[in-house]
Amino acid sequence: MFRKLRLPSPAMFVALVSLFVALTSTGWAQNAVPLAKRALVAENAKKLGGRTSAQLLATANNAAKASATAAATAAARQPGPASTAAGLTVIKTGSGGAMPPGGSLRTIEIACDTGQKVVGGGMSSDGAIATFDSYPKSDAIWEITVGNLGSGTATISVYAICLR
Repeated sequence: MFRKLRLPSPAMFVALVSLFVALTSTGWAQNAVPLAKRALVAENAKKLGGRTSAQLLATANNAAKASATAAATAAARQPGPASTAAGLTVIKTGSGGAMPPGGSLRTIEIACDTGQKVVGGGMSSDGAIATFDSYPKSDAIWEITVGNLGSGTATISVYAICLR
């Protein structure tokens, strides 16, 4: 009369519960996503304070202008480099002359005025001139050795930075 009730195996039970959850969770997700979206829109509206995109853009532009003005004001208050702030350095220039092609080297010296100390130096040219040595020869003289690597004659200018 009574039949013996047979329970499913544990694996079958887990599979049935998983199927049930999977089938019902999609329906839940379809209802939850619009709710979350509405909550996000409402929170963003609070953050914006009811302002339109044009008002937000105007606010951003005004902030950028104020920032640029503040940066310009701060830059105007900064002292310039030592050479312009107190006249502590002088750049002496001299001619190294015309240098013919051929790879020969030439050593050129440039001296600071009396009482000044040399702190740097260099050269510029209108050709393919290479610098082989550039150093302070003494407290007041900068020495530079150059060579013309080009196929034409090049004019050289030398420079010494002197500290008063």
